[in-house]
Amino acid sequence: MTSFADLHIHSHFSDSTLSPRDIVRLALEAHLAAVAITDHDTTDAIPEARLAAEGLPLEVIAGVELSAEIHEKDVHMLGYFLDCDNAVLKKELEKMRHVRLERIEAMVKKLETQGIDNLQAQEVFDLAKSDAVGRMHLATALKQKGAVSSISEAFEKYIGEDCPAYVKKFKISPYDAIALIRQAGGVAVLAHPMVTGKDELLPSLVEAGLGGMEVYYPNCSQAIVHFYEGLARKYRLVATGGSDAHGEAKTNTFIGKVRLPYEKVEELKAAIKH
Repeated sequence: MTSFADLHIHSHFSDSTLSPRDIVRLALEAHLAAVAITDHDTTDAIPEARLAAEGLPLEVIAGVELSAEIHEKDVHMLGYFLDCDNAVLKKELEKMRHVRLERIEAMVKKLETQGIDNLQAQEVFDLAKSDAVGRMHLATALKQKGAVSSISEAFEKYIGEDCPAYVKKFKISPYDAIALIRQAGGVAVLAHPMVTGKDELLPSLVEAGLGGMEVYYPNCSQAIVHFYEGLARKYRLVATGGSDAHGEAKTNTFIGKVRLPYEKVEELKAAIKH
């Protein structure tokens, strides 16, 4: 019988509503053999998830999603099979999370100029389970304060790109992201290239040590999947994928919506050696 994996899942340690225990439970209900928790700029969910999966038929892969940017364009990078205790990785992730805190403080100040003066940055921080606080937490706080009626309204009216309270997020280059992942013992995978739209970067990313590309992504047409399968073959990248599940924070997907044969996990493990 074929075993399956979902290699792109977020927990409440970043911008999801799912606890690590929720992820383990839902993965087992979806009959998955492996999951990768790929929170933004943190690996804090991994120990709790592995504890919850102890003695159960589920492999929890240590992952991360790094916010990278080049030419004013987001190019997110996924890392798999990381050594979460790697000193350089821990230091860089801590730096990224610190900048996240500063960003929320700046956005709260901008919201004051829009007449929302009953919100403190600490109230947003308190909604997060770690320092990996982001706009989803701020949107939740705005809804709780009655400033907006929904999460989507918060983004559309105040904190989305080009909106009055938006502040750009600090991002490293995709090449630095690859280097950081590789030095921590992991394999780097380009996240959702069909969303990024920077396929021309693939040769240079491969040269920098890219090991895989996310080909299977929720709500993509078969034509798009076939196109990126072809690019993965061309550049000899592992074709990976996952649901990008965020719990209730992202209602168009769920754990197991995208599932890969477990052989893809083995291919990623082999790619670490290159």
